[in-house]
Amino acid sequence: MTVTYRVPGAILTEREHSVPLRHGAPDGQMLTVFTREVAAPDGADRPYLVFLQGGPGFEASRPTSPPSGWMKRALADYRVLLLDQRGTGRSTPVGGRIPGDTPRAQADYLAEFRADSIVRDAELIRRELGVNRWSVLGQSFGGFAAMSYLSFAPDGLREVFITGGLSPIGRAVDDIYRATYVRLVDRNRAYFQRYPDDRARAREIARRLDGEDVRLPSRDRLTARRFRQLGLWLGDSAGFEYLHHVLELPFGCPAFLHDIERANAFTRNSIYATLHESSYADGVATRWSAARLLPDELIAEGYFTAEHVFPWMWEDYEALQPQAAAAGLLADHVWPRLYDADQLRRNDIPVAATIYANDLYVERAFAEDTAAVIRGLRPWITNELEHNGLRADGERVLGRLIDMVRGRA
Repeated sequence: MTVTYRVPGAILTEREHSVPLRHGAPDGQMLTVFTREVAAPDGADRPYLVFLQGGPGFEASRPTSPPSGWMKRALADYRVLLLDQRGTGRSTPVGGRIPGDTPRAQADYLAEFRADSIVRDAELIRRELGVNRWSVLGQSFGGFAAMSYLSFAPDGLREVFITGGLSPIGRAVDDIYRATYVRLVDRNRAYFQRYPDDRARAREIARRLDGEDVRLPSRDRLTARRFRQLGLWLGDSAGFEYLHHVLELPFGCPAFLHDIERANAFTRNSIYATLHESSYADGVATRWSAARLLPDELIAEGYFTAEHVFPWMWEDYEALQPQAAAAGLLADHVWPRLYDADQLRRNDIPVAATIYANDLYVERAFAEDTAAVIRGLRPWITNELEHNGLRADGERVLGRLIDMVRGRA
């Protein structure tokens, strides 16, 4: 099914595509993957730029009218294809209850929603649309997916742009989480230096939550450990202020509770929690790495956690509880490789990537190691932006990456 709309500054074409749940079993269960093509009014014949968004578990960006940010820059050279990755948005969704009569069947179902499957979906869609090669822009987890694309389906690619998404290749998952915790401790210290009164405030809130039954609008109990997950904001360029503006509210008031509940997407997008650690599982099992490596200092100092998942979340978040058994099985699952290091060393596709020097979620040293592996990759290392650079200053970021690939920068 194809539907076209004309809005100020763009032509939108929406399509639904049928893809197999398991690409190794094309005659089995099928899923729907939704795409939205965005073209300038005079750009319907421009080459495609496929956007792979962050996550896992989030749908593609929804375009504004007229288009703005990175999309405004993209439409000068491309048609943008926004892909609601399988399980998200208008694609066949993954909700709280997973298909399957047993936890093992549910885990097997969820195992088909990683980056490797997303790449295979994209390849089916590319051939369906009759495209020889297309360009890809990957943000965060979308950058990980772009690396899988370069590894396993490079013949479909014209050029690749990656922002905040150079994943370690073949590195132990525990190494990754140790590094992010070092960054997180530093970011907590920086936050409390900016807002010193919030230190006592955060401790008092956690103390009260340990002793009081405080309910969120969803009726979930707000626990101290769930409250500390507000540190997810600490990797955002405006995150210190987001966090401060919650802590300054009166404890337990409606605004305080609503803002905390809206601060993360663990209930809106359940596979963000259930599949998050698998994003780093390049041929290994994760075995609850973030929980095993949680530093004592974080707890003792009352610091916030960030983009980490813990087994207790399947207790504290009612919407996640139906996936608890499957999540436990996936934590012990030995995942297939996400990247082919030999193919990346032979790469002949033009690639440009941002490496954010202070990125809370993607360790700079590991990103630089990855950049050195991918043949021909041109890195832009900067301390001017945070992990959300594409969202914060998208025209500039994408413009520079395009210039780098074209040899203009």
